[in-house]
Amino acid sequence: MTATTAAAPAASINGVALTAAGEQVTPEELRQRACTELLRQAAQRAGLLAQDDPAPQAGAISEAASDAIERWLDQHIELPEPTEEACRRHYAAHGARYRRGERVRMRHILFGVTPGVDVGALRSRAESCLLDVRCHDGSASEAFGRAARELSNCPSGAEGGELGWVTAEECAPELAQEIFGRAEVGVLPRLVHSRFGLHVVEVLERDPGQEQPFEAVRGAVRTALRQQSWVTAMRQCLQLLAAEAEVRGVELDEATSPLVQ
Repeated sequence: MTATTAAAPAASINGVALTAAGEQVTPEELRQRACTELLRQAAQRAGLLAQDDPAPQAGAISEAASDAIERWLDQHIELPEPTEEACRRHYAAHGARYRRGERVRMRHILFGVTPGVDVGALRSRAESCLLDVRCHDGSASEAFGRAARELSNCPSGAEGGELGWVTAEECAPELAQEIFGRAEVGVLPRLVHSRFGLHVVEVLERDPGQEQPFEAVRGAVRTALRQQSWVTAMRQCLQLLAAEAEVRGVELDEATSPLVQ
């Protein structure tokens, strides 16, 4: 789906506007505001939040609303404890994620998302750039460095997009998820989305680190499975709330909430 900017007051949940008059936000931000408003109103209906709680301003809710949403979620989301068998299956399928000391040497070209930017046009520029650099000879090509110097919104662009050796902890989580625990080397065949924008990424080298036995990472595996279950339950919850609400001017098929991130 092509991303475009969206404006209110057309977008609303049960008549509560999601943006101020003339305000422009990305579709992702609009969906996040819609999901938060669905939860805020659910907390009101449950008597956990005063009916006169102020409507969100620029997507920001009151502290009382934030607390009430947390209490509502505690009451409505029950998560099963991951079994030992499920943990071992997950580890067998995703063991590379739990290596210790994994590093990659990489460079990137950042197309930054800033207030008021035409996201659709930005994506088109990023996709054109990705196609261009992939048509050259991988890391030996000067095309990537030239594109980074000319197009990147990251200070690393002056160095051809070079970020050096980085660990998962040093990257935005969205970026780390797409890069670490994999074997790919070269320009990734897809744009990588992060809170900063769209990235064209080239992995120059990989240091896989040391594999950890299951017993050493059991707790991390269990936490990962709990998080997966929570995200699934949250999405189902939001779908039910949306089905019962009057939703105008926002598509919630891909709905996520700031609470899901």
